[in-house]
Amino acid sequence: QVQLVESGGGLVQAGGSLRLSCAASGRTFSSYAMGWFRQAPGKEREFVARISSSGGSTNYADSVKGRFTITRDNAKNTVYLQMNSLKSEDTGVYYCAARSGAYSTRASDYNYWGQGTQVTVSS
Repeated sequence: QVQLVESGGGLVQAGGSLRLSCAASGRTFSSYAMGWFRQAPGKEREFVARISSSGGSTNYADSVKGRFTITRDNAKNTVYLQMNSLKSEDTGVYYCAARSGAYSTRASDYNYWGQGTQVTVSS
């Protein structure tokens, strides 16, 4: 069982930056692949970024590539999402998720989810 708690969301102007954190409970965090997803009002949840259990492999949605960076600190049981050059279309609720397997871009592959943190980018 893994519990995830996101933090770091907020209101930011277009072009600004935010760093999201996702703290995980449990002693097996390093065995889980992690992902960040987001959901805008009236839209489906979409993949943002993923990272392997070791942190050695990452992957991004085309819409955020070059602007967002996913990292993890297994000693701190935490995964991060650094978001730079934010755009209004980045607005939404951001969720972190964990799965006990290879990392994936599909939300349905993830076993555990946080409650989400709101990111609002004003233009």
